[in-house]
Amino acid sequence: MTIESNSSDSEINQEDELKIDDSDHSLLTEGLGKKQISGQFSLKTNIITGTALLLQRNSSLQATITPRILLFTSLAIAITVISIIINNSFLGILGTLVTLVLSLLIIFPWLKDVIQEWFSPQDRNVFVGLIGVIVAIIGLFRFTNLGNGLLRWGRRINWDASGTLAEWFGALGQIAIAIIAVYVAWRQYVISKDLTIQQNLLTVQQNIITQQQTIDSYFQGVSDLVLDEEGLLEDWPQERAIAEGRTAAIFSSVDGSGKAKILRFLSRSKLLSPLQRDRRLGRAILDGSGGYAEDRLEGVRVIDLGVMLAGADLADNDLRWTDLSEANLIRANLSSCDLVKANLSRTILYDANLSNTDLNGIRLFYGLLEQASPRSRTEPPNYETGEHTGAVVENANFTNAQRMSESSRYYCCAWCGEKTRQTIPGGCQGIPNKLGR
Repeated sequence: MTIESNSSDSEINQEDELKIDDSDHSLLTEGLGKKQISGQFSLKTNIITGTALLLQRNSSLQATITPRILLFTSLAIAITVISIIINNSFLGILGTLVTLVLSLLIIFPWLKDVIQEWFSPQDRNVFVGLIGVIVAIIGLFRFTNLGNGLLRWGRRINWDASGTLAEWFGALGQIAIAIIAVYVAWRQYVISKDLTIQQNLLTVQQNIITQQQTIDSYFQGVSDLVLDEEGLLEDWPQERAIAEGRTAAIFSSVDGSGKAKILRFLSRSKLLSPLQRDRRLGRAILDGSGGYAEDRLEGVRVIDLGVMLAGADLADNDLRWTDLSEANLIRANLSSCDLVKANLSRTILYDANLSNTDLNGIRLFYGLLEQASPRSRTEPPNYETGEHTGAVVENANFTNAQRMSESSRYYCCAWCGEKTRQTIPGGCQGIPNKLGR
């Protein structure tokens, strides 16, 4: 009975141990993982520490060895000098070899630093390659019959008869030098030309920036001149005269693009339109809808362009919605301009170039088409009937003008003259020549 009880107790204990082992297996695994990680970290730390200690020992070892090398080198130099004095060959050769080896050991670190500092890896590779080519050529001449063959070939040459050939080669050399000189001169010319072009581009860009700054300053100056503190138009006769003077001066110092910007600014600011005025004070009158009232017959413009744009080059510019009425544009170049909705009534376009322009919605006259006529020097305009309210279009060039309305085409055909009628798109067939010439 005791034996059975003992055996049963042992089995129970084994089962408990197995349960304990199964329950703690995961904990043991985690513990082993943590121990392994900590062991790897400690291993890396030991490696780094060992490397640092090794470097310190090497530096200390080098600091210890260097004085000894210097001492041995000094002794070897002394032995070499003594052997030279006493004329001892064996001692001299031994001292010389030892001195050479120790000196190279001392110089090598410095020489290595110099080579790494002054020569890149590519330069060092090229140097080794050149040395290899030279050694290879020497080996070819030494260990093959190439050198002997060249010597035999050289003995067979009649050097006296080859003097003329040498002269020919000399002449060819001079010709080659002349060709190289011409090529160098040509390359210098090309480089100089490219530099000149780049300098011109920089100059053009600088001129554009300077012109824009000048135009911005003009805008600000005119605004300050004609507006009061409340932002209302308060232009007295002297102020209008100064504004016209500034405009005339800046038109003479800017290109076509700058002129177009100024015209758009002045036109959209109502400074070119004839404004209705208070007859006592001369101030502009509001129209009751947030703007200034216009008076085409008796109104006064803040800036009267007059002859400022006579002969001006305004080609390839945006002049949409600009009021150029009564301006003198004689012989002006308006080719390829965008003149959509532009007002050219009573404008002098005599001998002007309007080719390739966009004339959509352009105004050339007021009143009725049948009664409209160009401006007159003696007769006042009648804006109800259209008499003397039209533009002077004689001898103007309308070649390939775009989107010209039927009323504008009729007016131009009637008052442009025989020369201009041939340039009007759509032709002038059936339209009378009221100009008579």
